[in-house]
Amino acid sequence: MAIEACHEGLALGQSPFGCAIAMGDQILARTHNTVVLATDITAHAEVNAIRAACQEADDIFLTGAMVATTCEPCPMCMAALHWARVETVYYGSSIADAAEAGFNELQLPAAELLRLGGSTVKLVGNVLSEPCRELFVRWNSNPSRQTY
Repeated sequence: MAIEACHEGLALGQSPFGCAIAMGDQILARTHNTVVLATDITAHAEVNAIRAACQEADDIFLTGAMVATTCEPCPMCMAALHWARVETVYYGSSIADAAEAGFNELQLPAAELLRLGGSTVKLVGNVLSEPCRELFVRWNSNPSRQTY
């Protein structure tokens, strides 16, 4: 679902990031990055998904939620996922993949941020990593792309 959301965002000229959040059998959110569309540098796919999921759950906490995201969360997104109290985050491509595609990534792995912060969020990487890396290839083929 996160990959599908990313494809929708790419079709709108947005950058190659998608996220989905589920709690139990219920999908609470399925979103993509809208940084350029919203003129909001914080409108990452994970932040958009957290906002939508909290509205759907009618709660600021997403305790027990499962998150699937196309790329390893940046420090801002990982902190927000921690504060939302999600249980597990699954991701495909890495921060290094995003940096290689031209994004101005902080070279702080999500696992290291969780470790330093003492978070209990579980992090599982390299889930569907090849299709997630392909999203960067597709995005890089767009001559009007905008990195940040």
